[in-house]
Amino acid sequence: MSISPPETSGLLSASNSTVSTMIKQFLAKIPRKTAKSNTPDADGGSSSSSITTDVGNNSFINTYNAISSRLNTVKQMSSSIFPASITSGGEMIDPHVPFKDVQSSDKLRLLISKLNLCSKLYDFHNQDQDSTEKDIKRQTLLEIIDFLSSESPKLSEPAMFAVCKMCGNNLFRDFPPKRIFYSPRGEKEDEEPSFDPSWSHLQHVYEILLRFLSQTSLDPKIAKQYIDHSFILRLLDLFDTEDPRERDCLKSVLHRVYGKFMVHRPFIRMVVSNIIYRFVFETEKHNGIAELLEIFGSVISGFALPLKNEHKMFLLRALVPLHKPKSVGVYHHQLTYCVVQFVEKEPKLSSAVIKGLLKFWPVTSSQKQLMFLSELEELLEKIHTDEFEKIMVPLFRRINCCLRSTHFQVAEQAHFLWNNEHILHLIMCNRHVIIPLVYLSIEQNSQNHWSRTVLNLAQNMMKMLNDVDQELVLSCQGQSEENKSKSTVVAERRRLTWERLESIADFQPVVGSVSVLEETSACIVSC
Repeated sequence: MSISPPETSGLLSASNSTVSTMIKQFLAKIPRKTAKSNTPDADGGSSSSSITTDVGNNSFINTYNAISSRLNTVKQMSSSIFPASITSGGEMIDPHVPFKDVQSSDKLRLLISKLNLCSKLYDFHNQDQDSTEKDIKRQTLLEIIDFLSSESPKLSEPAMFAVCKMCGNNLFRDFPPKRIFYSPRGEKEDEEPSFDPSWSHLQHVYEILLRFLSQTSLDPKIAKQYIDHSFILRLLDLFDTEDPRERDCLKSVLHRVYGKFMVHRPFIRMVVSNIIYRFVFETEKHNGIAELLEIFGSVISGFALPLKNEHKMFLLRALVPLHKPKSVGVYHHQLTYCVVQFVEKEPKLSSAVIKGLLKFWPVTSSQKQLMFLSELEELLEKIHTDEFEKIMVPLFRRINCCLRSTHFQVAEQAHFLWNNEHILHLIMCNRHVIIPLVYLSIEQNSQNHWSRTVLNLAQNMMKMLNDVDQELVLSCQGQSEENKSKSTVVAERRRLTWERLESIADFQPVVGSVSVLEETSACIVSC
């Protein structure tokens, strides 16, 4: 039996050329059987050498076929996992090549190469280190910005992933701790902001992220795989940066994220609430509260009516307690806007907000009192009569304290409330309850206040009250005289009591350093 070697064309393929070559070389070394070997020997048997060769060749061919079969199976599996459209076009393009020098079909792959190049970080505290690489990265970032703005490409999923990865590598970082001191006005004593040395790169990274989020072709259902909760959480942590330029960029980015990804809105509100809780009740240190409130000012204006319980809880548990920290002056304007937005949407919340305001009302800080009075005036402009009646007694007790303030600006601001037509209308409708609470302070200010402005305001208020309800004024005057007489009696009683105590103490024997009373007298001290 003659054995012919396998054909060479069946052995060679692109996937196993090395194995095929080795097998071919091995087969070439095997001795072939001559024509004589097919005939029987003289004694009628076959040659033992030809039998050995035949068996060896059959065994090797079977082994070769098994190996080839397995290689083909692996090749088919590889083709099914990595399609030819990806593996054939997956070669990376040199990131230094300009976009204009490649075909349109290769621009996304070039974009990914450039994004990968920009993912490398450099130390900007040493400006001389890696200066060439830093400049190359900055130029590459500018090229990416120009490409995204001029071409407006529809990004593939690998490109989305590359954008988010590059932005995350450059932006997400930890900030060094810094002690912040606040002045009595509630503002930072260190007015000079701290600027990030790597801003020359960061500003372009923020621009890329903003243009990526602003693309009309961006599908939120696909992009949410990359702009996920982890990404948003790290993004919100960046609001604690001391660089005001970065916080301005973060405002724009968070606006886009909140508007683009509706599925992430509850999570964003929850994280911002947690940031506020930590700031109010734990640290009282955060650089981005004003920016977060500015963003939520526009968010609150878009809330649908009736308000959800979640939104009401955000007002009462997060926004109202923000009046407590010493640094309220830094963000009070934005806080007032957010609170007023809630009250405009649902006026029934006004009484609860004013109660919270009275709870955190400052006692010793005149500057915070001015801010609170200004916010109070805006809230009272939106309040309804039924809600006003719920809080008018504790409210005007607090206003009465402000009318008596020795700080002329606080007293002025409290008197100015009567110049608001809506507030004056509410007061006049409930004057029998309110006027007796504040009459004595107004009368004293109209007679002898050291500030000429406060004196004139108080005199005008007294004249207005006499014109509106003179009978009520006379009643308040009578009550005031009665209170004065009672105060005089109490003061005289207190003086006599102290004189008696002093005379008793003068005639008692002293044992050691302790005075011993021989007789106990009942002494009543009235305060």
